[in-house]
Amino acid sequence: MNNGYIKQANDLFNNNISTIIVIGSGFGGLAAGIRLQATGKYKVIILEKLDQVGGRARVFNDKGFTFDAGPTVITVPDIFRDLFTLAGRKMADYVDLIPVEPFYRIHFSDGTFFDYSTPEKNVPQIEEINPNDVEGYKRMLKAVKPIYEKGFLELSFEPFHKFTSMLKVAPSLIKLQSYRSNYNFVSRYIKNENLRIVYSFHPLLIGGNPYSVPSIYSLIQYLEKEFGVWFARGGTTALVHALAKLFQELGGKILVNSEIKKIEVENNQVIGVRTISDEFYPTKIVISNADPAFTYTRLIDAKYRKKNSDKRYKKAKYSMGLVVIYFGTKKQYPDMKHHTIILGPRYKGLLEDIFKRKVLTEDFSSYLHVPTRTDPSLAPEGHEAFYILIPVPHQDSEIDWEQLAEPFKQKIFDFLDEHYLPGLKENLVTERILTPLDFERDYNSFKGTGFSVEPIFTQSAWFRPHNKSEDIEGLYLVGAGTHPGAGLPGVVSSAKVTTDLILGSRDGSILNSKLLDSNHN
Repeated sequence: MNNGYIKQANDLFNNNISTIIVIGSGFGGLAAGIRLQATGKYKVIILEKLDQVGGRARVFNDKGFTFDAGPTVITVPDIFRDLFTLAGRKMADYVDLIPVEPFYRIHFSDGTFFDYSTPEKNVPQIEEINPNDVEGYKRMLKAVKPIYEKGFLELSFEPFHKFTSMLKVAPSLIKLQSYRSNYNFVSRYIKNENLRIVYSFHPLLIGGNPYSVPSIYSLIQYLEKEFGVWFARGGTTALVHALAKLFQELGGKILVNSEIKKIEVENNQVIGVRTISDEFYPTKIVISNADPAFTYTRLIDAKYRKKNSDKRYKKAKYSMGLVVIYFGTKKQYPDMKHHTIILGPRYKGLLEDIFKRKVLTEDFSSYLHVPTRTDPSLAPEGHEAFYILIPVPHQDSEIDWEQLAEPFKQKIFDFLDEHYLPGLKENLVTERILTPLDFERDYNSFKGTGFSVEPIFTQSAWFRPHNKSEDIEGLYLVGAGTHPGAGLPGVVSSAKVTTDLILGSRDGSILNSKLLDSNHN
């Protein structure tokens, strides 16, 4: 079947329409493909290593359970709606997004919890925990608004492939005190330690340490305030397939089981890509949705990489690794919330162990995803689907996951059975685990990271791997590792930045016209 797709794809090279190759069918690759295909100027072919569309957002199906392998928190629906509007379609005809409430339940090690939601629902809880922090919280929201307006509405869609772009925004970033860490920023307004954690944890959702990531990333909490938190009926995979369907309706081609071995370059100009099965796809434009470090160090000869050398990516700082355990039960747990964050006894010390010391400790914190609370169809009747994600050091730690994966999984099951999901072990129906080693092998993730380059200040905007390659004409990047960064809004925004560079103009999207002032839902 794949040979048929390849024949169709090769036929495209025989006409007068320029062909663009996209490496990877994650959200960044799909969004870029849709934007370019919708112009009618190009034929876009997406080559995917795995046997299904989605990249890290693939799906696992087993014994009647559906498990999203990757992203599960959807914010800013307009950023997806924009893609359908560009193509003259309505997103509602392709996928149904359901609001999640509360956004997250955050469990503290002292036995208390906080249901993180809208300001109206947060304030009474803050008042109960520490009345003195209510006014600070309100002042923090006011302080975050201009950060959101500058950092998301403006800078997320601004290409930073020239240093002059960074110089232009530097005064604004200084005025907004972006040099402060996210935790430090929150601490200026909130004094209770548990509440400081509640309002500073968001960088972890994009691979950053709240004690290191600049405060501009506090805009994430404002995104949630403005747009809420959503889930796609059928799982995140339903959103992936909606985008893939749209792309194909526009004439785009997706070829699975098509891993790239090399990006071919002559005279510092892209001339095509070659797969591991030695099929060659000629093109003058390649968009890589793969990890930037992998793209440069594994797919391109070193002689063409003066600025994106092996040395640069060895020296860079990276996000944490992830252990993700997927499991289904024949018992339901109606008291569990859709998104649950379970904090261990340490916070700052644990993060230092993960990000700086790169050691695996006995204690841990985790994110527990229970999608059947919102969409029961993801498990057989009377059953429950879960995944639990535990931040761990990336592969520089030299942890032997071949040996540790199984005992680590059992340790997590023991913990959940004792504290949150009683009877879990005797009610398990299916289970599987992914470790940083799997991220490295399955997703070509450099160092097995969960979110590519860490979003510290010296690796943001112009300092981040550029959307347009400085070394090679015709090479572009999208995804978590390039500007503006990880998380679904960031990844999909990267596709707009990149395609604007290719097209040489802005396309007048929903977000740029600031439809954000209208009804977001």
